[in-house]
Amino acid sequence: QVQLVESGGGLVQAGGSLRLSCAASGRTVSSNAMGWFRQAPGKEREFVAAISRSGSTTNYADSVKGRFTISRDNAKNTVDLQMNGLKPEDTAVYNCAASRWVIEATSGWEHYDYWGQGTQVTVSS
Repeated sequence: QVQLVESGGGLVQAGGSLRLSCAASGRTVSSNAMGWFRQAPGKEREFVAAISRSGSTTNYADSVKGRFTISRDNAKNTVDLQMNGLKPEDTAVYNCAASRWVIEATSGWEHYDYWGQGTQVTVSS
């Protein structure tokens, strides 16, 4: 089993920045894809960003391209999401996810097997 714990959420004004971190423990996921998803109240879960096994390939939702950056440290079993230029529409619970089998930066939630509890990000206008 893999446990994922997110941190770094909070309240920020529009235009501000936050950095989310996800720490993995248990069975190592350093060889697999990891990603971030978000879900706002009354909306479906939405892909945000993903990173490949090696970290050389990343994938972003159009809505966050140029503002968010995903990175990973396989030695520490962590994945971060740097969020700049935050907008009120970025308000959501952000979940970290890890794949058991896929190594590429996939955007499909069905490819991820392990999920964190989530961290709230609130952007005020």
